[in-house]
Amino acid sequence: MTRRAAAGGSRLAAARRVVVKVGSALLVEKTTGSVNRDWLEALAEDIAALRARGQEVVLVSSGAIALGRRELGLARGKPRLEEKQAAAAVGQIHLAHAWKEVLGQRGFTVAQVLLTLGDTEERRRYLNARNTLTTLLRLGAIPVINENDTVATAEIRYGDNDRLGARVAQMVSADCLVLLSDVDGLYTADPTREPDAQFIPEVDGITPQIEAMAGGSASDVGSGGMATKVMAAKIAVAAGCSLCIAAGREMHPLERIESGARCTWFVADASPVTVRKQWIAGMLKPGGDLTVDAGAARALREGKSLLPAGVVRVSGRFDRGDAVVVRDPGGLEIARGLAAYSSVDAERICGRRSAELESLLGYRGRDEMIHRDDLVLT
Repeated sequence: MTRRAAAGGSRLAAARRVVVKVGSALLVEKTTGSVNRDWLEALAEDIAALRARGQEVVLVSSGAIALGRRELGLARGKPRLEEKQAAAAVGQIHLAHAWKEVLGQRGFTVAQVLLTLGDTEERRRYLNARNTLTTLLRLGAIPVINENDTVATAEIRYGDNDRLGARVAQMVSADCLVLLSDVDGLYTADPTREPDAQFIPEVDGITPQIEAMAGGSASDVGSGGMATKVMAAKIAVAAGCSLCIAAGREMHPLERIESGARCTWFVADASPVTVRKQWIAGMLKPGGDLTVDAGAARALREGKSLLPAGVVRVSGRFDRGDAVVVRDPGGLEIARGLAAYSSVDAERICGRRSAELESLLGYRGRDEMIHRDDLVLT
């Protein structure tokens, strides 16, 4: 094992929150069109090992369309859009059931989450999806995510789960994203066409030269080629998440990565929390101001969240998830953060204790006006 390979395996072992993307070509038997059960069982054992040492895991799983095609008797090749959507509707049931079986028998609760491009691009839907996923993780569940192919049309869909996996990693502030595929990493050229192509074990920066090395999909079952994986890496690394492209066909693919199996790592140079806070601090047009009392200002400097009880005045108009400026009693800016409430609701609950919020708003929201993970001192 090389020192660089060992370092890659340690990145996976040390990650607090891991997103694993599984391609159709791995999960679905090419000859029969059914679930590759033995392989899935081995992957479930790997996931159980991650969970046993306290790591959180999110799965992004392809396979619904491939499984549905078999059930509906559709011919191989590229089906029409309406046939794809019908196949997804049928296949998603089998896909979710397979994950529930292999993970459930190991004691894990499995949740199915279907997303479209709009769910990761439109602010309110993004926040709802993020809150759902982080709550599932907090409660110990393993979310299994797929694109909602039944309703998504060509104009509003990703078309591959590599980039969806990167958006999910960004959404949940994961520090490691593993793309399990039918290729073992990035080469200087397509190795199936150019035998002299050189393998690249680690990428520290995604340059135009790196992007030019990407090729097309090697599988007629999956839809994501190397180009989509490099695009996914750009999204993930920008969010502080290191990304690994690894061959997944062998049994126990995650264990193999940790043991030094060949793979390509796109390395992030900052943590997800650091990147998120840099983004918050750099917001040029916050939506409003929250003025806090002296006790709240002191608590923020000690690294605590901002509670409604410490807010004495709300200024401006903003929605939940918008950036706001936090000011001390003298009007000096002391922090910026993402508001957990709109300005309308913030005005209703400022100065109130957390126990009163539900009766004031008519719904159970967050205890914090701004959570410490969404706040940066300025």
